[in-house]
Amino acid sequence: MTPGVRPQLTGAPVRLRDVHIDYSDGPAARIDLDVEPGEVVMLLGPSGCGKSTILRALAGLLPITAGEVTVDGKPLAGPGARCAMVFQEDALLPWRTARRNVEFALALRGVRRAQRHVMAADLLEQVGLEAFSGHLPLRLSGGMRQRVQLARTLAAEPRVLLMDEPFGALDAQTRAEMQRLLVSVWERHRATILFVTHDVDEALLLADRIVLLTPRPARVSRIVEIPEPRRPGWQFQPDFARRRYEILAGLGHVSEDESVPLAERKGVTP
Repeated sequence: MTPGVRPQLTGAPVRLRDVHIDYSDGPAARIDLDVEPGEVVMLLGPSGCGKSTILRALAGLLPITAGEVTVDGKPLAGPGARCAMVFQEDALLPWRTARRNVEFALALRGVRRAQRHVMAADLLEQVGLEAFSGHLPLRLSGGMRQRVQLARTLAAEPRVLLMDEPFGALDAQTRAEMQRLLVSVWERHRATILFVTHDVDEALLLADRIVLLTPRPARVSRIVEIPEPRRPGWQFQPDFARRRYEILAGLGHVSEDESVPLAERKGVTP
């Protein structure tokens, strides 16, 4: 990072107190949850349960019917710079190069033109795209476009990153690369992250805590703590398999009685 260009980001605490989110056809979510500053929290649940709805409400894109959301102790009131959303679709401006897409976010922040180029170059370097800054989105792969989207989101200097299955459409190798990149970026910025995924392994690899949600309306059914999150080789440890089965049981994919003997057969102790 270029000295003096941008301050280190610090994640903000997020508090949801009896939050109700409703659609015209009924309740979508009923949530109580505390997220600590700089924490990575993964939301897992059945399709259609309301995971993305929760993120969109936190981004100020959907109304909250009842309850209270606070970010850094202040009530959430519509879209704001404290929370920024990363979607599965990159939503880049196709007529702007990678650098100019990032500069657009900086312009919205009021950064002076003279500083935008330097700051955008720094952000693209962080996501490994400094050599592709002059490319239009059409000339970039899906993983590259997601990297540009991440850089553009960081340009807003959010305290909270809301990530709605951002790697879901990527192939397995690119997805793994993006997961490693996210960890690298998070270690640098320490923003609070709420991340929606359907992939249990992805949740285990990235999370401090995994929040399991019920079918719609989404409620918190269980929270799985990861004692040493993001440690190298964690996916090859016996405890990874045990927690994987714990999560699958919590989601109803295997029974609790079924999961323990299988874990034991794999040499895993409860």
